[in-house]
Amino acid sequence: MQRSIQRARKVWLLFSVVCLLVSSVAWADKDVSRESARIAPQWLGKGVIYEIFPRDFSAKGDLNGVTAQLDALQDLGVTVLWLMPIHPIGEKLRKGTYGSPYAIRDYYAINPDYGTVGDLKRLVTEAHKRNLKVLMDLVVNHTAWDSVMMAHPGFYTKDANGKIVPPVPDWSDVAGLNYANPQLRDYILTMMKYWIKECDIDGYRCDVASMVPTDFWEQARAELEKIKPDIMMLAEASKPELLVKAFDIDYSWPLLGTLNDVLMRDKPASALKNSWAESRLQFPKGSLHMRITDDHDESRAIARFGIQGVLAASALMFTLDGAPLLYNGMEVGDATESGAPALFEKLPVFWQPKDRPPLRTIYQGLIKLRKQYAPFRNNDVTWLPNSDEADLVTFMRADDHDEFVVMINFSNRPISGSVEVKNGEEFKPVKISGMPEPPACDFQHFRLSGFEWRVDHRVVPSQQTRN
Repeated sequence: MQRSIQRARKVWLLFSVVCLLVSSVAWADKDVSRESARIAPQWLGKGVIYEIFPRDFSAKGDLNGVTAQLDALQDLGVTVLWLMPIHPIGEKLRKGTYGSPYAIRDYYAINPDYGTVGDLKRLVTEAHKRNLKVLMDLVVNHTAWDSVMMAHPGFYTKDANGKIVPPVPDWSDVAGLNYANPQLRDYILTMMKYWIKECDIDGYRCDVASMVPTDFWEQARAELEKIKPDIMMLAEASKPELLVKAFDIDYSWPLLGTLNDVLMRDKPASALKNSWAESRLQFPKGSLHMRITDDHDESRAIARFGIQGVLAASALMFTLDGAPLLYNGMEVGDATESGAPALFEKLPVFWQPKDRPPLRTIYQGLIKLRKQYAPFRNNDVTWLPNSDEADLVTFMRADDHDEFVVMINFSNRPISGSVEVKNGEEFKPVKISGMPEPPACDFQHFRLSGFEWRVDHRVVPSQQTRN
C-alpha cells in the first residue's frame, strides 16, 4: 500500500510539473503583453472562490451534501462555488479504489454516487437564492478509456501505429482527445451548452486548459455567451493568450510556486514581488488571476506551511489583486491528504481538527475586508521597499478614498524594521476578526513576530478638504 501511495504521489507531481511546463512553453508562442485582457463579469471581480470535492466534502459525499452546506458557505463569505468533476468515473485502467474524477466516462451523466441531474439543478437553484455562483469542472483534454465517446475513435489522439494514447504517458488512466477533428469540437461545444441550458450553471473551470487549442476556447466562449452573457471561464493554466478572448481568469501558478519556495526552501520574501511583477509584464493588461495556496493538486497548505505559515500565505493571497481560492475544508484547517493518493480514494474532510486557531473567523474577516473596501478589488498594487526584504513583504492597496498597507513576515523569526509610507502617521490598524488586536502602527520602528501580518488603513482626504 505504501509503495502504491508513493507511486501515485510521483505521478501526480509529474502531472503538476507537466502542466507548468506546457504553460511556460506556451508563453513563447504569442506575445500578448501589449493587449488588454477581456473584461470579466462584475461578480467575479468581487468574488471569492470555493473549490468543492463532493466525494470528500460531506459525510455522504454527494451533491445533496453540498446543498445542505450552502448556508455555511454563504456565511463564510465565498461567492463562487467550483464543483470538481461530477460525472461518472471510468473503470478501465482506473487508479486507486474510486478513480480520479478527471477520468470521465460520460459528459452527459452525473456520477451515481453523487446523485442525479435533478440534484444538481436543486444545488444550483439553492445557490442562486443565496447569491452564490456555481462552476462545473470541465475536463475536455481527455476521457476515461471506457468513455461512451470511444464509439468514435476519430475523437482521440493516436500514435504512428494508430493506437489511441494518453495525452501524457504517465496519465495512464485517460485517453487524449483530438481537437484537429471538427466533429469532436462540435460534440464538446454542444455538451458545454447543455449544462448551461439544463442546470443554469454560471461557468466552467477548464482542466489543463493550455493543452486544448486556444482557438477552440475562443470559439466556445463566443457561443456560450449567446446563452449566458455573463458566463465565467476559469483556465487551469498560466498561459497569457488565454486571457485575451477566451477566459476571465487563470491560475497564479508562478506566484504559488514562489510562495512554496519562500516558505519551504528559504527563498527570500522579495521573490514574491518579483514573481508578481514578471507576470504583470507577460500577461495582457488587466489580467485577473486566481490566488491560491491550497487546492486538490497540492498537499494541504497547512501541512506544507504550518498553521501560522498558512495564515501568512492567506493574508497575501486575500489582499493582493485577483480572486482568492479556498479549498474543501481549508477554512477549518483540515489536514487530510490531497493530491495523490487522495484524488483516487475517499478521504473525507475532518471538520473538527484539534488545536487550531479560529481559522474560519479569520477567513471571514479577510473576506469581509475585501468586500467592504474597493482597493482590494482593483488591479493596483504598489510594493513598498522595507528594511528586511529577505523576510518581509510590504505593499499598498489604494484608491481615491482609502489606502491600506499590508505587512507580512514570511519567516518564523521575530523581525524589527521600517517601511517608507507617505502620511504614515495617519494610518490606523485594522482589526481582523479572530486575530489579536494589533498595536498602533509605527512604520519607522515596527516589530512582527514569526509569520505575523497586519493591515493598516488610512482614509484619503477628499479633494475639497485638501483644497
